[in-house]
Amino acid sequence: MKIKKNKFKEHISKKNKQIGIWSCLTNNTIAEIISVTGFDWSVIDMEHSPNDIQEVLTQLQVMEGYDTEPVVRVPWNEPIMVKRILDMGAQTILYPFVQNVEEAKVAVEATRYPPKGIRGIMSAARMNRYGHVENYYLEAEKEICVLIQCETKEAIKNIPEIAKVDGIDGIFIGPSDLSGSIGKIGQFEDQEVQDLIYEGLELATKAGKPAGILTGKKDYAKKYVEAGYTFVAINSDTNLFARSAENLLKEFK
Repeated sequence: MKIKKNKFKEHISKKNKQIGIWSCLTNNTIAEIISVTGFDWSVIDMEHSPNDIQEVLTQLQVMEGYDTEPVVRVPWNEPIMVKRILDMGAQTILYPFVQNVEEAKVAVEATRYPPKGIRGIMSAARMNRYGHVENYYLEAEKEICVLIQCETKEAIKNIPEIAKVDGIDGIFIGPSDLSGSIGKIGQFEDQEVQDLIYEGLELATKAGKPAGILTGKKDYAKKYVEAGYTFVAINSDTNLFARSAENLLKEFK
């Protein structure tokens, strides 16, 4: 049996636009709906959502066989959780709050087997189809996609150096923490916040790395795609449900 190809990694490396969604509701049916609908990628969020290990596993299993690439955002840039997520079969990891080259190197090393990294070696688990994938340990690196979030003014400035780290496949701009880092928390439409968002795109592009971003506003999503962002999450399941429910209720009350 051959290793599963990471089509998302292949597409963003070629700067093919990938439209995604953020998934926070820790629900298998939601994961299935997202996949059936046909999003290119979907973040299973562990940082700001109550997704635990078992819930992530079952969502990965539900999404198997669909074209939607599950992107697992781990809670933090540390190797133990990453090891478990990779062994469960995830091939794309999104790291929150990476500030500099040193932290970017730590992120990559957690996804690589020795001697390139520190990923622990498991003989048979979901990642290698319980031992059925040929040459998994030699092939895994090619299909693992490492995305790092630059979500402060400092991190934005460090993108040129971060992008040089071998194994970084994409730069993700985090608008929420970015706004907070300059004292404008939640003011996503503020000009200074937007300038940093576009500066991040420009620096990533100059460094030859695809850039990604999340927004809950349709107009901004379109602007980011048109501006050159390669992978854009155009909303979250939580926000879609909450706003739809809110608007429906307003029609009756």
